[in-house]
Amino acid sequence: MIRVAVVDDHEMFRAGVIGALSSVGADTVEIVGQAGDVDSSVAMIADTQPDVVLLDVHVPGGQGGGGAEILTRSRAFSAATTFLALSVSDSAEDVGAVIRAGARGYVTKAIGPADLLASIQQVYDGYAVFSPQLAGFVLQAFQGAGTASASPQPSEASVYEDDDELNSLSEREQEVMRLIARGYTYKEVAAELFISIKTVESHMSKVLHKLQLSNRAQLTRWAAQRRIV
Repeated sequence: MIRVAVVDDHEMFRAGVIGALSSVGADTVEIVGQAGDVDSSVAMIADTQPDVVLLDVHVPGGQGGGGAEILTRSRAFSAATTFLALSVSDSAEDVGAVIRAGARGYVTKAIGPADLLASIQQVYDGYAVFSPQLAGFVLQAFQGAGTASASPQPSEASVYEDDDELNSLSEREQEVMRLIARGYTYKEVAAELFISIKTVESHMSKVLHKLQLSNRAQLTRWAAQRRIV
């Protein structure tokens, strides 16, 4: 049996994953723990010593480092544990953060129960597993890890300091813009940023007005052209 723990700040999602794995993998996996924030996740991993942790990349608490922080801090307490990121996000930033921290794989929440079980088995056996659409981001993450000391990358601020359209947005509007451009729903943005759905709608309206765009499809293209998602 592969001993599995689930880390995600949405209790209903954790319950769904646990239920699905218990159904399709009753003879393969044993759920040994679950948690919804950074500190309790680190404590749970230290206590249960799971073989594989299914890890969301956006988890509140700790020093704000989310899944990557959990992975880094847990190494001291459970060195043999393997981490498989399971997230709604498919952004290069999120993929790179957990891969550089040491995750063995990264799959999106669109994955089905049988494929998730197979992914768990593969990372447990020592293989790397990634959703196909993330291959480019994974390659960039490994290349960045190998060349970071020799050629440091410019900060986001220095890259976009001359972008008047981007700089017209407040810090919070930029956060909302990036999440919406990545495909998050208003509800998911609200949960991610700990604000109300109405506040998300208000920020989104201001973003579209300032950028002179009509809808989220145009916003996604605008953000993709600037490579800021």
